Amino acid sequence: MFSNEAFAQNAEKYMDTVFRVAYGWLKNPDDANDVTQDVLIELYKTDKAFESDAHLKNWLIRVTVNRCKMLFRSPRRRHEDIDDYAETLSFEQPRDGELFKAVMALDKKYRVPLLLFYYEGYTTA
Repeated sequence: MFSNEAFAQNAEKYMDTVFRVAYGWLKNPDDANDVTQDVLIELYKTDKAFESDAHLKNWLIRVTVNRCKMLFRSPRRRHEDIDDYAETLSFEQPRDGELFKAVMALDKKYRVPLLLFYYEGYTTA
């Protein structure tokens, strides 16, 4: 386990590396910041004895990649490009495809009732 001073030095030394690895995986600075914080917390909590700075750096990179993979698989992270999805659907009229894109651009609380009523035929009752 690191002392507070040693942790602060290592965190400052490798934080940029951890962030760059996370950003390279996630392509989102907010998610990369979250992963960076998680990795630094993991470093703070670890009781692993590191043989050298290279060993520590490799461990941080491995933990970062694992956190990125976990976040990438997270349900909140998953989203599809609606244009790609709409292209796979066939509509009777071309304007129906445009309407579908417009409905899908709405917030979820508006989108779901509209889709259920107009496309699936459910009643409002």
